[in-house]
Amino acid sequence: MADPSSYRPKPGEIPEDPGVYRFRDQHGRVIYVGKAKSLRPRLSSYFQDLTGLHPRTATMVTTAASVEWTVVATEVEALQLEYTWIKEYDPRFNVKYRDDKSYPSLAVTMNEEFPRAQVMRGPKRKGVRYFGPYGHAWAIRETVDLLLRVFPVRTCSAGVFKRAHQIGRPCLLGYIDKCSAPCVGRVTPEEHRQLAEEFCDFMAGRTGTYLRRLEAEMQEASEDMEYERAGRLRDDIEALRRAMEKNAVVLADATDADLIAVAEDELEAAVQIFHVRGGRVRGQRGWVTDKVEHVATPQLVEHALQQLYGEEWGDEAGAGGTGGVPREVLVPALPEAEEALTDWLGERRGSRVSLRVPQRGDKKDLMATVQRNAQQALALHKTKRASDLTTRSRALEEISEALGLDSAPLRIECFDISHLQGEDVVASMVVFEDGLARKSEYRRFQIKSFAGQDDVRAMHEVISRRFRRYLREKEKSGGWVEESPESEANGNGNGEGEGAGARPGEAVHGETRGEEATHEEAVHGGAHHEDAHHEDAHREEDGRPKRFAYPPQLVVVDGGAPQVAAARRAMDELGIDDVAVCGLAKRLEEVWLPGDSDPVILPRTSEGLYLLQRVRDEAHRFAIRYQRGKRAQSMRKGPLDAVPGLGETRKKALLKHFGSVKRLRTASVEEICEVPGIGRKTAETVLAALAEGGPAAPAVNTATGEIIED
Repeated sequence: MADPSSYRPKPGEIPEDPGVYRFRDQHGRVIYVGKAKSLRPRLSSYFQDLTGLHPRTATMVTTAASVEWTVVATEVEALQLEYTWIKEYDPRFNVKYRDDKSYPSLAVTMNEEFPRAQVMRGPKRKGVRYFGPYGHAWAIRETVDLLLRVFPVRTCSAGVFKRAHQIGRPCLLGYIDKCSAPCVGRVTPEEHRQLAEEFCDFMAGRTGTYLRRLEAEMQEASEDMEYERAGRLRDDIEALRRAMEKNAVVLADATDADLIAVAEDELEAAVQIFHVRGGRVRGQRGWVTDKVEHVATPQLVEHALQQLYGEEWGDEAGAGGTGGVPREVLVPALPEAEEALTDWLGERRGSRVSLRVPQRGDKKDLMATVQRNAQQALALHKTKRASDLTTRSRALEEISEALGLDSAPLRIECFDISHLQGEDVVASMVVFEDGLARKSEYRRFQIKSFAGQDDVRAMHEVISRRFRRYLREKEKSGGWVEESPESEANGNGNGEGEGAGARPGEAVHGETRGEEATHEEAVHGGAHHEDAHHEDAHREEDGRPKRFAYPPQLVVVDGGAPQVAAARRAMDELGIDDVAVCGLAKRLEEVWLPGDSDPVILPRTSEGLYLLQRVRDEAHRFAIRYQRGKRAQSMRKGPLDAVPGLGETRKKALLKHFGSVKRLRTASVEEICEVPGIGRKTAETVLAALAEGGPAAPAVNTATGEIIED
């Protein structure tokens, strides 16, 4: 009996999307398939105390040795995929778990003279065509009821059929044209069997033929002015489309295809493959690989095709399997050697193979589902890699050796500059301790000493401000510090030295604390806790942590040699000589050290490079987020924001009273003074400010072209 904790995934690894999950035993056999609207809470429920589980559920989780999941877009897709895999794998716990019943299927008794469509359970019988299984019998009956408009096959029992034949009068379905009434001879046995064959073909996925035929007949009836018949055909087409329940996990016309998706970053790539046979997803494969060399998506697709079909011959799809080479391979990007690969695949299949990128329709929707699974697989791989203590220790050791440090950098701070064409220039500081993100230590900066675009000068300012704050915190806690006149002057000029105990998110002279309680904490490891003694030594009297009390062992800047030189110069000016500096340039992922003319090149499979890249990307993300927020805030500013001494409360009162800035601009001083809280002096100031600004240009809704009045 296995211990469920031995294979329990961490909560942060499980996505919150809808999907289907499979439990496997130690031999790799699927023993249970389930679906969930949100995978995380559903899977977590299986790993509680065994005494709190249903006895059968407890037996299942102790029999299993692993669990895996597939992300889909909607609950409908999860439902369909669950049914498909229950039929595919016949899991032992699924079959007996639901009230000891098997799943119902739609059966067509082709072994009878007049085939009958019905719900059927239990073992399969010879000569009967089965479709399903389904979760509920009512779902089958609803589908059949819709299809009977177009394919009016028999659905009655043997007793009802015999009774109608004896009395020469059909049942109600025969009178409302939902049965062709073979019991009273309205159709011959051959005609009724042909209807049953068409019904089975439609249920098997060959839907396009019938829809096109009905649409042609509807068009012909309309041209002949047979409008009643055209209306009936229109309703028949709508009924068929409702029965199909367009679904990204089910493709029309019994498609046989493999869909390949790739999710990648600079160092790794995840590949996911969905095998579609007979229009339904029959299997899934995937792997994550290191990008040893710089390769683009088309090259990754080419490698994936070679690995996937290198030992495959022929087409095994007809046997119901997922092996062989299908007639269609759908990819996110075409390889450069497209023609050669197509010929190679055709030789291995024994017939022509179509290699293409889906552009629209169900295949594009299913490709999006495969892409989501590839992205989730890459995120899961990164989570496992980042959370592994041995891997993190090796990464820190590799960084220490590459940069020539005396010890592993247990605290790394990374800085990045962000702006939009020189406007709203901001900077970010992110902190990693022991290889994990410490989000409570993130900081944001507004660049104030100059205007315009100068990343090097901005980096010098940010590094200076950060370490001046560190020196002040060190002085307050009893450490020795002696600032130079130059640094003191710079400190006063930049507005430093006050507000060290600012609350989270509160601006302090251009700096704010980065507070983020998002899903990214699960990806990057969340907050890291210090021991109590060390924490108390760096807290204010009210218990809040000091903002810049901890010095890093390594400062990483996003950029090359100029940014690194600016950061080193800023620390030298403050007398900081025990903190290492390096830069990570994004173009070739090379590491730059101060004063070196050549960069340090880490292997692309290096755990140290992976950690530096993750730190740099996190700083970039945090800076971009802050810069976009500031830009959005500045775009929301109105004319009243420029009025000195006018707070939010009185601005709202003015707008509420006049309805718009346009009407406020045309009001008199006496009319403005009627607003509660607005005196004559304030009213005159408001009018003067609005007059200086002049009438604003009309705002336009870009979607409709409508002019929006203030």
